[in-house]
Amino acid sequence: MFEHVNMAQRERRALVAMMSTMGPDAPTLCGGWTVRDLAAHLVVRERRPDAAPGILLKPFAGYLERVRQQAARRPFPELLEQVRTGPPWWSPLRPVDAVANLSEMFVHHEDVRRGSPGWEPRELPDDDEARLWALLRKTGRMSYRKAPVTVVLATPDGERVVVRTSATGEVTLTGKPSELLLHAFGRDEVRIETAGEPESVRAVLSLDRSV
Repeated sequence: MFEHVNMAQRERRALVAMMSTMGPDAPTLCGGWTVRDLAAHLVVRERRPDAAPGILLKPFAGYLERVRQQAARRPFPELLEQVRTGPPWWSPLRPVDAVANLSEMFVHHEDVRRGSPGWEPRELPDDDEARLWALLRKTGRMSYRKAPVTVVLATPDGERVVVRTSATGEVTLTGKPSELLLHAFGRDEVRIETAGEPESVRAVLSLDRSV
């Protein structure tokens, strides 16, 4: 029987394969986290609903980190297998996996790919780039909410979306949706072009873009 695999599931499988190739001690783009640390984060996010609120709510962040560190001490193959199999049947994430985990799996796949020098952007199918563009249109306003100027995201083929409006200037970031999405999620290891006053561009590039 033909198995339909959505983009989030494909990125999950590719992420696990990349983690296995790079090894548990390889660096990632997630601060000082290693691949093992990142794998533990994903396992806790999907399997520890008691700790997951700490991802967004600072009062619970300490508990989340303790649970994550505990998970990180498990054997690396066990962590990878739990990432590979995804949310268990009882997880609220499982029914919405294709939507809720698209950005998570794509961004973290690239966190591992781009954590070491020598990376090159992947050539994604047009349909995948379109999915990421649709996601970016929904999430970009949150990412650039602290910008002191108007921020426009644009693709090479002419798609545009204004994600921040201000009367004090304008900066345009141009790139493939995949590259723009990574930037919106706080990553600087991206291939994008900028347009605007140099001071405004610097302000946008140095923003805290955490959601």
